[in-house]
Amino acid sequence: MNLRDLRYLVAVADRRHFGRAADACHVSQPTLSTQLHKFEDYLGVKLVERSNRRVLMTPVGEELAGRARRILQESDELVAAARAARDPLAGEFRVGVIPTVGPYLLPHLLPALREAAPGLRPQLHEDKTDRLLARLHAGELDAVLLAVPVPADGLQQEVAFREPFVLAAPADHPLARCRSVRIAQLHDCPVLLLEEGHCLRDQALEVCGTVGAREAGEFRATSLETLRQMVASGAGVTLLPELAARVNGGIANGSDIAIRPFQAPAPSRDIAVLWRTGAAREAAARVLARCARGLPVLRTARGKSRSAGPAAR
Repeated sequence: MNLRDLRYLVAVADRRHFGRAADACHVSQPTLSTQLHKFEDYLGVKLVERSNRRVLMTPVGEELAGRARRILQESDELVAAARAARDPLAGEFRVGVIPTVGPYLLPHLLPALREAAPGLRPQLHEDKTDRLLARLHAGELDAVLLAVPVPADGLQQEVAFREPFVLAAPADHPLARCRSVRIAQLHDCPVLLLEEGHCLRDQALEVCGTVGAREAGEFRATSLETLRQMVASGAGVTLLPELAARVNGGIANGSDIAIRPFQAPAPSRDIAVLWRTGAAREAAARVLARCARGLPVLRTARGKSRSAGPAAR
């Protein structure tokens, strides 16, 4: 038995398809299938049920695949720890980031990270919070950048910055005439939100619940840009993270949309870097958080956060 056999087993268990599992392992399908047969013979049990239409894991196959994942994670951590001992700020650094942060922060953060740790090679993965956390726990990512709080058993975190929310309204909306907006003015307004699974949706719902605002339930957006288009069409107002609304490449005031700050105490969210407790990449994760805190583009957000209320939960 060797680690290669375990990787083949986990690949088949994860994908339920020999062709896709072989691609993920960078081998041919016959090679993977033959090796898995040999592994079954070595163990004396059947791990996979094969048919022309589908691949099913046997109960013992599921159990051993779970054990194999843990062994592979430990072996990867062993290699990473050895490399980090030579230079903790060098080599591949796998970072996950949520979609409402990545496009607006990373163009500023990556140059700062390259300057602070030129030996690191960031590999970026954008996804929703729950999937990023699952991949972090599984050892597929070294660190994640997302909004907290989140379930953090077995994880360490360092808050990078607090980001205020702003209001985006159609240019002809009554709230667009205000220089700044009180949360209470959202009472009974239809508020456009992202689809299920986005943490920003939950944060906006909590803010709305405090003042009796209601969700515009006929449509849910898949991205912040879709939200912008919906607001511009007059479908309602929405809450946006300040970076997404004001940073270059984000959503700006225009002829069809107005961005207005909230009066204190303004709603906000905390963005943090998380990593596994005891992980070899802890030093790199802390540098990532420090670089984010020092970005000039965040100075406005940090200044406003001093007068902001509690972060949105």
